[in-house]
Amino acid sequence: MQKNKVLVTGGTGYIGSHTVVELQNNGFEVVIVDNLSNSDIKVVDRIQKISGKRPAFENFDLCDAKKTKDFFKKHSDIKAVVHFAAYKAVGESVLNPLKYYHNNLVALINLLHAMGENNVSNFVFSSSCTVYGQPDELPVTESSPIKEANSPYGYTKQVSEKIIRDTTSANNFFKAIALRYFNPIGAHESALIGELPLGVPNNLVPFITQTAIGLREQLSVFGNDYNTPDGTCIRDYIHVVDLAKSHVIAIKRLLQNNNIKDFEFFNIGTGKGNSVLEVINAFEKVSEQKLNYKITNKREGDVEKIYADTKYANSELGWKAEKTIDDALLSAWNWEMYYRNNLENKK
Repeated sequence: MQKNKVLVTGGTGYIGSHTVVELQNNGFEVVIVDNLSNSDIKVVDRIQKISGKRPAFENFDLCDAKKTKDFFKKHSDIKAVVHFAAYKAVGESVLNPLKYYHNNLVALINLLHAMGENNVSNFVFSSSCTVYGQPDELPVTESSPIKEANSPYGYTKQVSEKIIRDTTSANNFFKAIALRYFNPIGAHESALIGELPLGVPNNLVPFITQTAIGLREQLSVFGNDYNTPDGTCIRDYIHVVDLAKSHVIAIKRLLQNNNIKDFEFFNIGTGKGNSVLEVINAFEKVSEQKLNYKITNKREGDVEKIYADTKYANSELGWKAEKTIDDALLSAWNWEMYYRNNLENKK
C-alpha cells in the first residue's frame, strides 16, 4: 500500500523534528524542507535512529518562490503539508520586525501558491497562542477575541491565519487546520532530539538547562512585578511530544474527513498555567541541580499570563496532553546532558 507523503517545512527544527518522528511512526512518508538557519542537518540522522526510517531532505529557503515551485513539481505526490518554517523569537521580532514580516509571510505565500498550482489541498499550520495577545479572561478558548498582538512575531501568526483562512474561502478544494500552541518544552525520551537554539536561547527551558550544565553563567527572569501570584509571567507549558502528536491527528483528520470546515483552529496546551519561578523550582527538583538566576527588567513584547482551554481539541480531535511539566523538564535536562556529553562532539 502506498504511503501518504507529507511535506514538513522546518522539519529539522525543534517541534518539526519531533513531528517528523511521530508522522513516520504512524506510517507516513515524510520529506523535510529546511534552510538550516536555526537547526542542524545531523537531526535527520537522529530522526532515522529514533524511527528506523530516514525522511527525505531538501535544503532551501521557502522565500525563494522558484525553488518552492520546483520542489512541488519534483514531489508531485505530496498529499499534505505541515508548515513550521518561521522565525519565532518574540524579543528579536520587536528589534527587527522587517526580518519577521518578510520571512514568515513571504514563505507562507510562496508555499500556498505552489500547493495550489500542484493541487495539494491539505495544510496544517504551526500557529501560536500569541494570536490572542494579552487576553481579558483565562483560560483562553478558541472563541476568545483576537486582540492586538504584543509583538511582530505574534502579528505574523495573526496575519498568516488570515491568509490561510482567505485561501480556503477562495478555493473549495483547500482545507487547513491551525494549531495554536502554547509553550512547547521537553525532548524526545531517547534524548536524541530536543530544543537546540543556535546562539543565546530566547525560550525559558533551554536557558535553564544551559545554565544548569554550565554553558550560561546566569539565568535571567524577566520581571517579578506582574499581576501573578509570584510576580513572574505565567505560561501553559506543553511537552513537545504531546504537541507533535496533535499534528499527526490533524493530518489524519484532513486526509480522512471530507466534511470538515475549510479552516479550523484548535488550542494545543495543557490547560494549566505555570509561572517562571514555578518552572525553575520544578526543574531544580527533578534535576537535583541548583540554578543561578536573577530578576531583571521586563522584556518588551511579553504577555503577562496566558493558558489554554483545551476542551475543543480534546473533544473534536480526540487529543489530550498526557505528559506533566516534570516529565517535560526531566526530558529537557536528559537531552541537554546527552547532547553536550555525546552528540556535540561527534563529527
